[in-house]
Amino acid sequence: MQLLIVKTTSLGDLIHTLPALNDAAAAIPCLKVDWLAERPFAEIPGWHPAIRRVIASDLRRWRKAPLATVRNGDWARFRADLRQTRYDLVLDAQGLVKSAFLASRADGPSAGPGWSSAREPLASLFYDRRLAVPRHGREHAITRTRRLFAAACGYPLPANLDQPPESGLDRARFAHPDIATPYALLLHGTTWPTKRWPISHWQRLAQWFATQGIPVVLPWGSDSERADADAIAAAGPNARVLPKLGLTGVAGWIAHAQVIVGVDTGLMHLAAALGTPGLSLYGPTLPQMTGAFGVNQHWLCNDDQPQTIDRARPLTVSVERVTERLPSLLS
Repeated sequence: MQLLIVKTTSLGDLIHTLPALNDAAAAIPCLKVDWLAERPFAEIPGWHPAIRRVIASDLRRWRKAPLATVRNGDWARFRADLRQTRYDLVLDAQGLVKSAFLASRADGPSAGPGWSSAREPLASLFYDRRLAVPRHGREHAITRTRRLFAAACGYPLPANLDQPPESGLDRARFAHPDIATPYALLLHGTTWPTKRWPISHWQRLAQWFATQGIPVVLPWGSDSERADADAIAAAGPNARVLPKLGLTGVAGWIAHAQVIVGVDTGLMHLAAALGTPGLSLYGPTLPQMTGAFGVNQHWLCNDDQPQTIDRARPLTVSVERVTERLPSLLS
């Protein structure tokens, strides 16, 4: 079977799709899989051994200058690359209009979540087959995607959907960082302001790790995150700000960490996929829907957190609750 997966963005969403790919590879003999992703995330699918080819899209850039994209040949080259293979199935695992449109440009019958299941119901109009899965926000994103793949490809669902899934990633493929001792990695950067933990809390946590004799390392992805990392490192003895790294470089630090503490960010999903012990902090979002789901993963939410997603609700988990939980992850 020739399968094209369309899951273009973002980091966490691509990671959430890996267990479903793992299911399909185990269930379908001789499965050949390609994956269409936005270029900033195109490294990720190639980490899985079942992926034959990754097709990179620049849709975000093209949408800003559509006429130039056509005139300079970028769209034609992309279409030719996308249509190299006649697929038995083109599966849009994202359920957005943009991903459904791209899926419709490939050569092969398409499938995706139906009107009542897709994140953007209009996306379902692009598909040849519309599949019923639980609505977005009714079940963890990983489980929903596993249901989608099973329905699309015609194999029975695994019996252990409620258990931490296997991502198919091998931490040994990622180079071990140049550091002699076990270390903690702090993932402080995220998108929504309300998902962020106060810098003063990160500073106190870095100091706590120092009392345990554990070095702290801090990755970053933007200038503002670099400034925050510098402020955290300045307060914590034996804390280190990492250089600017690509996804594979950051993955190496995540794969070999002793423990990771992070907010709701895509890199925490990568930690879960690699099985690195992790403690994730949640305020405006619900971990049972989109949290870091995997072996050795632990969640802390605000006290008396409502069972709703609220972009205005700040993250208020205390430093004390974090340091009370960490020893069990370090043992």
